[in-house]
Amino acid sequence: MRIAILSRNKKLYSTKRMIEAAEQRGHEVQVLDVLRCYMNITSLKPEIHLNGQVIDNFDAVIPRIGASVTFYGTAVLRQFEMMGVYPLNESVAISRSRDKLRASQLFARKGIGLPVTGFANKPDDIKDLIKMVGGAPLVIKLLSGTQGIGVVLAETQKAAESVIESFLGLKASVLVQEFIKEAGGADIRCFVVGEKVVATMMRQGKEGEFRSNIHRGGSAKVITITPEERATALRAANTMGLNVCGVDILRSSRGPLVMEVNSSPGLEGIENATGKDIAGTIIEFMEKNARHGKTRTKGGR
Repeated sequence: MRIAILSRNKKLYSTKRMIEAAEQRGHEVQVLDVLRCYMNITSLKPEIHLNGQVIDNFDAVIPRIGASVTFYGTAVLRQFEMMGVYPLNESVAISRSRDKLRASQLFARKGIGLPVTGFANKPDDIKDLIKMVGGAPLVIKLLSGTQGIGVVLAETQKAAESVIESFLGLKASVLVQEFIKEAGGADIRCFVVGEKVVATMMRQGKEGEFRSNIHRGGSAKVITITPEERATALRAANTMGLNVCGVDILRSSRGPLVMEVNSSPGLEGIENATGKDIAGTIIEFMEKNARHGKTRTKGGR
């Protein structure tokens, strides 16, 4: 196969591993900076151009689209889909997972466990919003945040009111969620490929830090998840429509709760923790499933 990887930096660990895994299996790979791609949108022959050349000879595309370029990145990916190129993750699914509010509402609709979550637009509603999620301590999340950025733990009612009011005053959209104390600053990353959880690790935040992101100094170790946690991760991935993703789960007194689904999960932490060839598993999945014009949504929704 000829595989395009949409990535802004070919030196990133995850991008390098995807290149290595694909080339080891005899595939031809090219990394494309998604922001350098531009499009000819037409009903007869949609095209993608890069450096004055038409790109039209790929069999599959692996999107490694950063959160800051989601809008343009998914537009380029959608163009690939229109051209019949098989996407590892579809543009609609990525957009769905990047919208924390939309994702939470879809999980709730499907009956998937998640922390009690509130959303409001006016400062007048802050006190009731805080009461709605069980009071302080609580977690405040920017809708556009990623890798723990824009996530705040408010330990008191006063602090919660102040932070939420400040965000709303800046016209920022935030989610307010209950704080799951029993999780102890740890979460479980379930790496899903297709219909399988292929690797799991527990991430623990460093001393005094409630966020467990490895990028923020957290540590990781291999764990065995329960059948309920496995089923929850697969249902969350399926609800988003993602073939490959990282599902982050909190262990709570009422069962597993989905915190987030990451459509471009990093490979470094989980490959190092588990010793598994996750990149190779992803390429193998593509070999079995890549077909011209094979998308679930056909650019809809």
